[in-house]
Amino acid sequence: MTKKVEFLFDFGSPNAYLSWKVVPEIEKRTATKFQYVPVLLGGIFKATNNVSPVIANQGIRNKGEYQFLEIDRFVTKHGLSKFKFNPHFPVNTLQIMRGAIAAEKENILPKYLDAVMAAMWEDGKKMDDPDVIKVVLDAAGIDGAHILARIGEADVKAKLVANTENAVERGAFGIPTFYVDGDIYFGKDRLRDVEEAIAG
Repeated sequence: MTKKVEFLFDFGSPNAYLSWKVVPEIEKRTATKFQYVPVLLGGIFKATNNVSPVIANQGIRNKGEYQFLEIDRFVTKHGLSKFKFNPHFPVNTLQIMRGAIAAEKENILPKYLDAVMAAMWEDGKKMDDPDVIKVVLDAAGIDGAHILARIGEADVKAKLVANTENAVERGAFGIPTFYVDGDIYFGKDRLRDVEEAIAG
């Protein structure tokens, strides 16, 4: 029986991007498709009294440097040479996460993911600027004006809120978060465990 595998993501997390790049390899090896679930990381942080690692590591000698070392190792291991830390970080992702909900409703989420992930973590775009968002989406063959219009719709806003609240209720406290038949795994370093859970 195929297991239900969910990938909760927010474009603001570099580790979500890094995981997203590796997930297709896992899907191929396990013959299992991941379900991408857009959530708002800021909402998760607020609900769980959590903060980003950049803030959490302030004043802790060596820890921040180690986390960047871990990213470098992951990038090297998986050959992710296009990865580039976004110069505008932290980026307010509310618009592009609502856009992910709109894209999901229009059955173009994979195409939208490709465009926005690359803009954020390969091309260093300022993805909280509506003009930049429109240019990125248009270049990817997505109607940017249409998506930007949809992010203001009540059902789109409500769905992102519901996804985020549901994530917290299920134990999420950060991104990326994965579920395999309801069992939670956090972080890109748990992808091996996710794959083992799928195979097991």
